[in-house]
Amino acid sequence: MSTQHAAPPKHQVVAAVIGNALEWYDFIVFGFLAVIISRLFFPGESEYSSLLMATATFGVGFFMRPVGGILLGIYADRRGRKAALQLIIGMMTVSIALIAFAPPYAAIGVAAPLLIVLARLLQGFATGGEFASATSFLIESAPPNRRGLYGSWQMFGQGLAVFCGAAITALVTNGLSPEALESWGWRIPFIIGLIIGPVGLWMRRHLSETSAFLEAQQAPKEKRSLARMLRNHLREVITVMALTVCGTVGFYVILVYMPTFANRQLNLPLTDAFTAQVIAVALMTLLMPVFGALSDRVGRRLLIIAATAGLLIVLYPLFSWVHAAPSFGRLMTMQVVLCTLLAVFFGPFSAAVAEQFPVGVRSTGLALAYNLAVMIFGGFAQFIVTWLIHTTGLAIAPVFYVMFAVALGLVAGFFLIDRTHEVHLEVVDDEGPVNPTVQPPNACVPHSRAATQGL
Repeated sequence: MSTQHAAPPKHQVVAAVIGNALEWYDFIVFGFLAVIISRLFFPGESEYSSLLMATATFGVGFFMRPVGGILLGIYADRRGRKAALQLIIGMMTVSIALIAFAPPYAAIGVAAPLLIVLARLLQGFATGGEFASATSFLIESAPPNRRGLYGSWQMFGQGLAVFCGAAITALVTNGLSPEALESWGWRIPFIIGLIIGPVGLWMRRHLSETSAFLEAQQAPKEKRSLARMLRNHLREVITVMALTVCGTVGFYVILVYMPTFANRQLNLPLTDAFTAQVIAVALMTLLMPVFGALSDRVGRRLLIIAATAGLLIVLYPLFSWVHAAPSFGRLMTMQVVLCTLLAVFFGPFSAAVAEQFPVGVRSTGLALAYNLAVMIFGGFAQFIVTWLIHTTGLAIAPVFYVMFAVALGLVAGFFLIDRTHEVHLEVVDDEGPVNPTVQPPNACVPHSRAATQGL
């Protein structure tokens, strides 16, 4: 079978990206509405205890991500990207429906918070496999010289979802009275997400399986297991984890936590904080495909090293500058600079991490590394930066956590295997049988990881 790739139709790209976008949309909406959800579903002795329960429930989903990532990654590597993507968005839709239509505690008692917990567990399980399966589908479907561009649409979907989630929640909270919002209005953003789910499911039913996966299925089968994958690709797993730590900490602190930081530590109005954030996120979202396409020309590794080095240089001076004389102008400048550098990083990120693994174990390896990093360093990001501020007494303490993550990403960038200009990526594991059609140009030995790295 030929290994040449035709550019996937636009609806195939949208179908691959829509699940990841739905995940982040629901994430933002739940976070913004946590105060209302806490009162309706987790009544306690005080508003603080109710909010604590709601945020704990929110965090429960993070613990299911590695479990879902491993199991759904194995499923995607055995049954196909299309089958996994259909299953994942189906589970996502069910989890959003559980939240959108769950009766409050006043109506059904303890069953109400249990429904919310069940929904978060199901969503965490599903989203654990979403990024790896969708990213694998995108780069395996893309022409060899455009994998960076197609991979960048995955991160574009995340940025667009954050923007839409914030905008829709702001419209609902500002357009309804407090009574209407607490009675029924809080359900509107979730219902909008619920409408997106079936559309994505219908689109994913019409996906075509990637030729790379079909070739891997035709190759003689070797025994696959998580332990074997870790033994053969431990370096790649660690590298992808480190890069993901950089990305997830940057995302949660610079994007998600920044309005809270601007309001509480800099004493700026929330309206100023959210305005600066919306502009910076919109810019970052638009730039990511540009840098994804640029990575197809200059290489993933160069852009990732440049972005992390740039962030490491400007983070502390920018935070100190804004803290010295807080203003909307300074906050806006800082966020635009940081989000531009994040766009340089996120543009090639999806393709770079997916290209580290051969097709036969790509979803499994990527899901494991990605979700462990997100669970540990992203899920606890707000807790860690709050603790840092309290412990050090420094308002700009969150910058130290971001600098640690970025330094980790910079080191990982030097260990990244840059496969940008390889026409064909590995189809099967390097210790398994080799597909003779998958060889680098002018090769005289079977295609293997050693040949790929030039070792």
